[in-house]
Amino acid sequence: MVSSTVKTESKYRSAFQRLTTNANGRELGWFERLRTSAMDHFEQLGFPTVQHEEWKYTNLAPLAKLDLEPVISASPLPASDLQQFVLPESANNQIVLVNGILQSQLSVTEAENRIVAMELTQALSHPDYSDVVREHLGRGADYNASAPTALNTAFISSGAFILIPANIRLETPLHLMCVSDPVEPELAAFPRILVVAEENSSATLIETYGATKERRYFNNAVVEVVLKSGARLDHFRVQRENVEAYHIASTTVDLGRDSSYNSTAITLGGKLSRHDISVLLDHEGAECWVDGLYLVGSGQHADTHSVIDHRKPHCSSHQLYKGILDGKSRAVFNGKIFVRHGAQKTDAMQTNKNLLLSTEAHVDTKPQLEIFADDVKCAHGAAVGQIDEEELFYLETRGINPDLGRNLLTYGFAEEVVGKITVDSMRTQLEHAVLNRLNAREGMERWLG
Repeated sequence: MVSSTVKTESKYRSAFQRLTTNANGRELGWFERLRTSAMDHFEQLGFPTVQHEEWKYTNLAPLAKLDLEPVISASPLPASDLQQFVLPESANNQIVLVNGILQSQLSVTEAENRIVAMELTQALSHPDYSDVVREHLGRGADYNASAPTALNTAFISSGAFILIPANIRLETPLHLMCVSDPVEPELAAFPRILVVAEENSSATLIETYGATKERRYFNNAVVEVVLKSGARLDHFRVQRENVEAYHIASTTVDLGRDSSYNSTAITLGGKLSRHDISVLLDHEGAECWVDGLYLVGSGQHADTHSVIDHRKPHCSSHQLYKGILDGKSRAVFNGKIFVRHGAQKTDAMQTNKNLLLSTEAHVDTKPQLEIFADDVKCAHGAAVGQIDEEELFYLETRGINPDLGRNLLTYGFAEEVVGKITVDSMRTQLEHAVLNRLNAREGMERWLG
């Protein structure tokens, strides 16, 4: 009897055939080959298992068995359903993807920004942007190295292309709003985003994930970011999928000479979530900050894998990831820093700290350094612990009851990362989310003013 996993993968193949048939010959030859090769590669690999080293702590068997319907065309969504996801600072500068499909009627960008924000497959044949898309699409996100990335690449039917022109400073944050609208049958969506920041440009990019209702679905997202020489990008990513969702995402970043990438990723939602972030420093003077927080409770599993690859001299990277685990939850952090031959004067720091609020919570943390140059400054470390009893006792001696004291210490642990987000409304929402997860909003807000 054919296994359920094989049946599921056959369903992906059937949907892929419908997708290519509906293209009606509009696609370019190289793009057709890219998708077909990615689909073939996914069928060869299948979903990774715990036998794969990179997935040994995250079991995708429940996801692989689901009978999902891949999304290949748009479905309408009322604008009123988006209000809960809108940020005031970006209300007039947002790109909306629903189930991975760009919704032009729900998207808006400020004309004075002078940025290009358009549907990805339209950019493929645009005379001004086709060469840019061809140069960068699929280059950072290597589908040969990842089955989920291969599946996403095979199902590129929409998505977003963002181009920030040279010497442009984007004053208003650009919000990439990825909304899941789960319906029957259960859906598999494939958001695909390509961001290119040209020379000496500067922008703030917000990337959020949320759902309109509580229902099971699979979101498989790939974001490719390219910064040219002297470009600056602040990238804030928040994943707040519903508690039934499966979320697998990949972010790849290619840094040009003297460019700067500042990233903060917050993981709150999903039954099972995985975020791979890879930063390539292949030009001198590049620098990055790659920070994050995962806050999970009973029944949740959050996995973060990062790769910071130093290939040229005089580059720096700084990474701080924190985790808060409660109930019967599990988290994984695997961070790798590579310093290649010749990458002298590298400055690379990596820290992972985890706070366990329950005896049933479990975290696997594995920071790694591989250094092949001798004139570098590199360090890494990991810590797993519970609330410091001495700190708690100090608060009690100041008249704070133990429950509120624990919440204050936990909030302070998270605030170091949440406070890095410079978009006020977004940071406030996240602070409230943390307080609500701690069941401490009312009492804490009195103390915090």
